[in-house]
Amino acid sequence: MSDYQKALGRKIAQNRRRRGLSQREFARLIDRSEAWVSQVERGVRKVDRMSVLETLAEVLDVPVADLAAEAPIVAAATEETPGNTRLRLVLSGAHALNAMLSKRPPADIQDLRARSEEAWAFTHEGRYLDLTVVLESLVPDLEAAARSVTNGERAEVFRLLAATYQACSSALTKMGEFEAAWIAADRAIMSAERAEDPLLMAAGEFRLCLTFLGARHLDQVEMTGRTAAEALAPLVAQGRPEALSVFGALTLQRAIGAARRNDADAAYRYIAAAKEVADRLGEDRNDFDTEFGPTNVALHEIAAAVELGDAGVALRAAEGVDASNLSSERQGRFQIDVARAHLQRRNADQAIAALERAEAVTPEQTHAHPLVRQAIADLLTIQDPPGPALLGLARRAGAL
Repeated sequence: MSDYQKALGRKIAQNRRRRGLSQREFARLIDRSEAWVSQVERGVRKVDRMSVLETLAEVLDVPVADLAAEAPIVAAATEETPGNTRLRLVLSGAHALNAMLSKRPPADIQDLRARSEEAWAFTHEGRYLDLTVVLESLVPDLEAAARSVTNGERAEVFRLLAATYQACSSALTKMGEFEAAWIAADRAIMSAERAEDPLLMAAGEFRLCLTFLGARHLDQVEMTGRTAAEALAPLVAQGRPEALSVFGALTLQRAIGAARRNDADAAYRYIAAAKEVADRLGEDRNDFDTEFGPTNVALHEIAAAVELGDAGVALRAAEGVDASNLSSERQGRFQIDVARAHLQRRNADQAIAALERAEAVTPEQTHAHPLVRQAIADLLTIQDPPGPALLGLARRAGAL
């Protein structure tokens, strides 16, 4: 991709200058940031959607084929992460049908609760293979228990089933398995409904937002986040901390969705709204495993800045963040966003160092995450020939 990127960047710059436009003027016409234009013209940022290419061609007054010839729109090839297939198969088993047609011994609710909590511990630590091992037996056991326990226990089992499917969805999203993650999130919402737990249902909608973000279904991020937040409004007005946490988490996903649509005003408006909610809470919490609070708001502000191409804003904000009280998963993702910000500034060594820090905290997440694969591909373009640190990172992530 490196030659295509550079050639496309040169062609865009040449045609922009032909039209007598500065980068700032051109950015305004295509509804992008000046930083985004600079990065594309320097060949360090990909144009990965045909709709964007068409907009560029229209403003530059050139046939889209002229640009498309220099920049084929292709998805980055990636190797399947260990555990992907096994985790998908957890969702593929006819566990509910089997539970209906077979007799099982009485369920041990305490054991099921402990295993569900263990599943979330592995999810927060980015230990997806260990999570898969737990889910391979836990999901069938929960599906069976939901159909064998007494009426008084059934709601609790469905709550555990909803939380467990959410853990599965979260991991699949990090692995780039968006269709399977969508299925898991949908099952989580249905289980929460059967438990008659509206906040747990809203937490499932939050997982859907994460999945839609990864798949770049940005209109669905906004629709899901908005409608779920509107439904929560009465509980938020009551000041219930759990409702505030889920509402704030949904608002942060709307912010990232807006940033990926390059709507800076909406993105920073949602960040400000999430800050207000976090200030009402006054602390970092982990209701329904959302990890919402002031620190996570700061991390999402950095992520939004990166999505908008505001690398300087992101890096300055990152200097004042201490994420050590959050999960390993969130700490690792923070370093991934720092790496992306350095990459936008062509600071290859600092980007590599940040990815190595992410790898030290959550190696499985770092090796599997689609954003890391993309960052490594871009780094291989910038650092030619690649140094030992980059080569080692690329090999460990399966990106060579």
